[in-house]
Amino acid sequence: MLAEFTREELAAGADRVVMEMLATAGLRGPPVDSLVLAHRLGLTVVEDDRQEGRARYVRLRGRRATGPRATILLRPEPRAERRHWAVAHEIGEHVACRVFAVWGVDPREAGPRAREEVANALAARLLLPTAWFTSDGVQTGWDLLRLKSYYSTASHELIARRMLDCPPPVIVSMFDQAAISFRRSNVPGRPPPPSPAETQCWRAAHANRPVQTWDGACKIQGWPVHEEGWKREILRTTVDEFPSDG
Repeated sequence: MLAEFTREELAAGADRVVMEMLATAGLRGPPVDSLVLAHRLGLTVVEDDRQEGRARYVRLRGRRATGPRATILLRPEPRAERRHWAVAHEIGEHVACRVFAVWGVDPREAGPRAREEVANALAARLLLPTAWFTSDGVQTGWDLLRLKSYYSTASHELIARRMLDCPPPVIVSMFDQAAISFRRSNVPGRPPPPSPAETQCWRAAHANRPVQTWDGACKIQGWPVHEEGWKREILRTTVDEFPSDG
C-alpha cells in the first residue's frame, strides 16, 4: 500500500509528525535529547538490563487506576548515541499511528514491516529533523564534523546517511578497517565504484586527515572517524547523474 506514495510524500508525512512532536515538547534546535523528548511527551524511560535488544516500547499498568503507562525499557548502553537512537526508535513506535493517519493509511493494511520502517524513519528525523538539518548542512558546507558538533546525540553514521535524504545529489561511502562497507546515493541507479579521486580522498582520511577536494565539478569530502582499535572513514561526493548501464 505504501508503494502508492512517492518517496517525497512518505518523507513529508514523517517530517510533519516530527515537527509537531518537537513543538509539543518545546524543542527548537539541536541537539535533540531523546530522553528529554520522551519525558515531555509523557513517556517513562526505565533502564532494564534484561533487555535482549537496546530498547522496547511497552504499556505498563501502574498501581493507580489510570490505565497503562507508555514506557520505554532501555538496556544500559555506554555509547550515548546508541541510547539516544534506541529511545528515539521507541518514540517512533509510540507515534507511528500518527504518520499512517497523515498518509490516510490503515496500519493494519500497510504490511508487517511498515511499522518498523516508520519507526526508523521517525527516529532518524527526531535526532536530525529535516528542516534543521538541511539548513545547517548548507550553512556548514555539509561538513560532517561540524554537523556532529551541532547534533551530538546522533552518530556520525546516522548524520552521513541522513545526507542522502537532502539535496543535492550525492554519494555517501563508508570504509571500515580499510574496506568499503557502505556506498549509496540519492540519485536513481547504482553508484559506480569509487573514482581515483575518491580513493585518494579516502587515503587521506585514513591517515587521519579531514580532506576536501574536487574531481571536475564533483566535490569530495572525507572524514576520519577513528576509535581505539577501529578505523572508519566517511566520504561525501556530489554527483549529477550516473552513466547508463546500457
